[in-house]
Amino acid sequence: MVSRRAVLTALGGTALAAVGVTAAWHGDAPLGESLRQALGVAGPVPAVKRAVVRVERVYSRYRAREVDLLTLVPPGVPTRGLPMSILLHGRYGTARLASVGGMDEVLAAAVGRGQVPPFGFVAVDGGDNYWHENVPGDDPMAMLLEEVPRWLADRGYGGPFACTGVSMGGFGALLYARRRHERREPLGAVAAIAPALMTDWAEMSQRNAFSDPEQWASLDPLKNTDKLGTAPVGIWVGDHDKFITGTRRFIAVTKPTVASILPGGHDDGLYRKVVPDVIRFLGKRVPR
Repeated sequence: MVSRRAVLTALGGTALAAVGVTAAWHGDAPLGESLRQALGVAGPVPAVKRAVVRVERVYSRYRAREVDLLTLVPPGVPTRGLPMSILLHGRYGTARLASVGGMDEVLAAAVGRGQVPPFGFVAVDGGDNYWHENVPGDDPMAMLLEEVPRWLADRGYGGPFACTGVSMGGFGALLYARRRHERREPLGAVAAIAPALMTDWAEMSQRNAFSDPEQWASLDPLKNTDKLGTAPVGIWVGDHDKFITGTRRFIAVTKPTVASILPGGHDDGLYRKVVPDVIRFLGKRVPR
């Protein structure tokens, strides 16, 4: 048996330390097994393949413009009929920025290890108006409801079974769940990461996303908790998030399936903490 100290000593000042450690660690060299055992790591460390990300430009009639359509799916799985979760970006975001906290890597690893059944994400450019028609003729919510399912079907994917959103996208995910409930097409899951749930109109009005307090009140998930429907909801937020007050109120009233408040703020550090749990939450609700 090679001792841990012996291995570390052998590594110091040798070419192995410079060029061979990676290969040895992953079992591509004879030392691989002994190295992992000496450092207290049992078994091989399989390489995780990258998620398959594809971006296209499509024309949205409901937004009256071309938008990016991004699909993110695990590697090596059949995509015909693959269940998909809509993924909504935050304010100043785009479809290309919707995947936060290493979501692509976490999904690929979880599916590759059999921890969750295969599913994917679809993201589109939604603008900065909290996923509703604030500007006449620019209706991102109608795009989600009417066009995204068709775009997915045209590419062989299954329809949206869930909606995931970050910050403004968390607000949008809860609003989308309400609209699906109103259409009697309930979602299988809603995942809101650091949802931008505000409690003060003066603060919200600075974002120029709603015409007046009445419009905001009619759409705000925090003021319409009874209209959300029966879809399982997961909420993840940092205890120092700038939207923590509104999120705590939402949790207290709705008692979601998952209510996770962790140390952290409204940033990628918090997102990386919660994304694995988000993937597990969605994975448990993938339609069979």
